[in-house]
Formats: sequence, structure tokens, C-alpha cells
Amino acid sequence: MPDITLTFANDINTSVQVGDTAYYSKVDTVGGFSTSSSITYIGPISSINISTKQIVCNPSFISSNSQPPAGSFILFSKDSRANMASPLGYYAQVKFKNDSTVKGEMFSAACEVFESSK
Repeated sequence: MPDITLTFANDINTSVQVGDTAYYSKVDTVGGFSTSSSITYIGPISSINISTKQIVCNPSFISSNSQPPAGSFILFSKDSRANMASPLGYYAQVKFKNDSTVKGEMFSAACEVFESSK
């Protein structure tokens, strides 16, 4: 299948990266509200050009008609294996110290972490 080039009127989201997966949702107007009913796979993003506001996707055999209609809402998702498997560039260091004169014994230590906005 040939590559699909998406050109945007506004700036491209700064979080989008090569390797993310692009999707679209057709937007309809119902009773004065913008609605969409389904999300359609476009393909993996193969290149991004910020200056021309274009994203190139390389569709696969999964979708035979993945060219989004004009006015569609374009969205992307990240590969969870690459982006949520482990912290990238962040770490924590902990030092446990017993200030007592009595011997202490620690049975466990735990930590709760979460991904914050990027």
C-alpha cells in the first residue's frame, strides 16, 4: 500500500513520535454537537515534518481503506512496551537509617509510582 500523508492546519502534537500508531475518527454533527462513532486504524507513523505540518503513515494489510476523509479527527497511540516498560531518565535513591541504639529489622519496603503528564 502507498504511504498516507496527513497535512494539518494546526501544529502537530509535540508528543507524537515516529513509531506511534495513527488512527482517525469521522466527525459528524448531530443536533449541533460534534460526534464520532468509531476509530479506524491508519498505520504506524514513519515520518514527521513539523515545518510543513505533515505526518506520513505506512499502512499495512490490516486496513484496505485507511485514508481518512476530510475533517476527520486524527489521534495516535504509543507502543506501551516502549513507553511504559520502565522509567526513562528518572530514578529514585533511598537511604534507610536507624537512629536508635536498639537493633532494628526491616521486613519490607514498597514504592508506588505513576506516569505523570509529559
